[in-house]
Amino acid sequence: MTTRRIGYAPGIFDLFHVGHLNIVREARQFCDHLIVGVLTDEMATRTKLKPVIPFEERIEIVRAIRFVDEAVPEDVPHKLQMWEKHRFDVIIKGDDWRGTDKGDKLEADFAAVGVEVAYLPYTKRTSSSMLRAVLQEVLENRED
Repeated sequence: MTTRRIGYAPGIFDLFHVGHLNIVREARQFCDHLIVGVLTDEMATRTKLKPVIPFEERIEIVRAIRFVDEAVPEDVPHKLQMWEKHRFDVIIKGDDWRGTDKGDKLEADFAAVGVEVAYLPYTKRTSSSMLRAVLQEVLENRED
């Protein structure tokens, strides 16, 4: 009997761009079944920032990607709570987390339950933060 390896890739996925696509595409190397957790508007605002694109639209975009087996709302404040719901074997994050306090905590928390933390290269040329800055600049400089 072959055991299915379940991966979990969480994110806000706001202003969907090639970096997001790279994460979900490359996450497949770590698992047979990929669950992508899309942070709800409330969780995104609590952890990082208020999304530009509403949750329902963000999750629909993620669901439409062929590399994604399931897209689920991440509506709890701790990743271990998502593990309790979905029992994945590996959590996949961008390597901008590696060696940081939050990455070290993630690794320690998941080591305690036998879950691997896998890192993928962060796409430096495009990010939601960069896109937000450009949009803000355009809005500030437009003539009404």
